[in-house]
Amino acid sequence: MATGQALKIYDVDQETAPYLVRYDEFAAGSFADAHRHRLGHLNYTSHGTMTIVTQGRQLVAPPQYGIWIPPAVEHNCYVPQAAVYRSFYVQPALCTGLPQQACILRISAIVRSILADLAQRDIRRPATPEDLRLAEVMVDQLRLVPSEHSFLPAAQTRALLSVLDALKAEPGSRRTMAEWAASVHMTERTLARHCHQELGMGLAEWRQRLRHLCAVDALGQGRTVQEIAFDLGYSTASAFIAMFQRAAGMPPEQFRREFSSAVDE
Repeated sequence: MATGQALKIYDVDQETAPYLVRYDEFAAGSFADAHRHRLGHLNYTSHGTMTIVTQGRQLVAPPQYGIWIPPAVEHNCYVPQAAVYRSFYVQPALCTGLPQQACILRISAIVRSILADLAQRDIRRPATPEDLRLAEVMVDQLRLVPSEHSFLPAAQTRALLSVLDALKAEPGSRRTMAEWAASVHMTERTLARHCHQELGMGLAEWRQRLRHLCAVDALGQGRTVQEIAFDLGYSTASAFIAMFQRAAGMPPEQFRREFSSAVDE
């Protein structure tokens, strides 16, 4: 697949099966323009990150998260790095109890295992009693996990937006909160208030999430932990490893083995 290729929209509107599973691999820079499906669906990348824009929000999900799109909700998507993609479609009548707004959901080990098993056996439409039970467990798991509006929330005010854009351009920047505030002619207290009101978190946590996303993509590209730590502004590899462990629940090399392989294990 060529870099930056427009993805073919997957037409599921005529599907009558209760559940449908899709498997694909996307090249870096792949995208799909705005579209909608009659069915609700979970978007999940077992390798690489995905960005979906919907309902005026940008949802970014690393491999431990999925993005849920309810039935008939318009959305587009973008894959910045090469990704192994999985989607799980659910008929509208079976979406009871699932989020009614687009959101990100943490993917449990059970969901990962079911998706990997169905992919390995090339099951697109679960039909046997055993596979239908697996699909029903998937739906139960998605109902149980808490939802988040965004892993990396966007800003509304121009000043905070410029700060976040600068951080995206240079995630390894070591500027302090006071220096960022001065760069947009605000007091540190005012900038902190905007962060909590617009992002739901402090600037330090937002920056850590950004660095985590950058690290996920860098690990998938095969870069060393030391290289990634230096690029992201950490003075030592151990400081980066500690940050990554807090964000992912595992050290970078374990994450690389479990989430950054080109195929599901």
